[in-house]
Amino acid sequence: MCLKYSCFECSFKVSKRSTTFLLFFMNVYLVGGAVRDKLLNLSIKDRDWVVVGSSPEKMLAKNYQQVGSDFPVFIHPTSGEEYALARTERKTGAGYGGFECYAGGDVSLEEDLSRRDLTINAMAESPTGDIIDPFNGQQDLDKKILRHVSEAFIEDPLRVLRVARFHARYGGLGFSVAEETLQLMTTISQSGELENLTVERVWAETEKALLEPNPRLYFETLRRCKALAALFPDLDALFGVPQPAKHHPEIDTGLHTLMVLDQAVIASQHFEQQEQLAIRFAALVHDLGKGKTPEDILPSHHGHEDISEFLTKALCKQYKVPSHAARIATLVSRYHTQCHIAFELKPSTVMRLLEALDVLRRPETLPLFLAACEADAKGRTGFENRDYAQSDYLTDAAATLKHVDPKTILDLGFRGEALGSEIRQRRIKALKGLKNNYTQASQ
Repeated sequence: MCLKYSCFECSFKVSKRSTTFLLFFMNVYLVGGAVRDKLLNLSIKDRDWVVVGSSPEKMLAKNYQQVGSDFPVFIHPTSGEEYALARTERKTGAGYGGFECYAGGDVSLEEDLSRRDLTINAMAESPTGDIIDPFNGQQDLDKKILRHVSEAFIEDPLRVLRVARFHARYGGLGFSVAEETLQLMTTISQSGELENLTVERVWAETEKALLEPNPRLYFETLRRCKALAALFPDLDALFGVPQPAKHHPEIDTGLHTLMVLDQAVIASQHFEQQEQLAIRFAALVHDLGKGKTPEDILPSHHGHEDISEFLTKALCKQYKVPSHAARIATLVSRYHTQCHIAFELKPSTVMRLLEALDVLRRPETLPLFLAACEADAKGRTGFENRDYAQSDYLTDAAATLKHVDPKTILDLGFRGEALGSEIRQRRIKALKGLKNNYTQASQ
């Protein structure tokens, strides 16, 4: 008799082999990232465990709670940590979910580790503290190499994104992707397998990558293995597109984008994680329109803001980007140039910009917008340490709007459209006074 358990995106079987449960002791090992980071002397955020020689029935009998309805992962009754039955996988179809998993009690620890992506993630620690390392993960840790475990790596397209994300996490420590692993990633990218990934999977890895210490390495790695063109073609199209050397000594728009992302990491470090994501994503996509500039007007990119806004909205829709990040990214794409020339704008234009940002009703928007725009200004060769006085100016401008009290104007008898018009005119007048103050202070 064969019992079938269906999981989220694969299935596993427990067949007659499961009768061998009786021949095995239930052994538990710490595995994956916790072992890796422990050996790197890094803080451990989550601990995952593999259970060898057990069954779903035995786990449930010990009061473990099964994840989902039929999947060999269980939650510990007191610690809340995940315990997975040791399992093997066999490729049966396209994409991330095209696997059949076997989780019988006779699956060895080494068999379970062999299905993992990178050697540094394919280590385990025994209850006595011994490191089980059948694929030389410790050696690759010492050499700072991200290397695939086996040729089975090529069966899972999601691993292209995972390796790129690990590069974004550990690149600052000197890690690089093994050339042979990069070749397999390129093979996957060119096979069309990336098209079988769900947009949710792609965004989940990209979101995590954007929050890593060096997110530019994620996109650089994807570009090296041809995955950027497959997944983010408008971003890939920026590389090789020139900009005016006067304002962009780095010339290349793609390089500028990565430099802006670097600056966004710095600018966002004191924000909450959700806000960090919004700032960094906005920095990434702010210039998408430059990839569509007609060749006959290059290196000028007049009007690229409208196209950038359009492409950003399309990208956010495609990958179901969270609304808070999508909103900031769209605003930055459309208005970053106005922010840069804020001191040159008429008070009425500053008013329209602040209205577009909805600063009175959503004051949390402005700091995120300004952080991304400042990253854009500093993400240029030689401009990295320049002051960005526009941030203070527009912050003061938003505060100035609050000094105009609608109730006072209402008490003067203004009503309806006349009330709104009067409030707006007084705010523009206040902005004019602010601009004069800034002008006098700079003289």
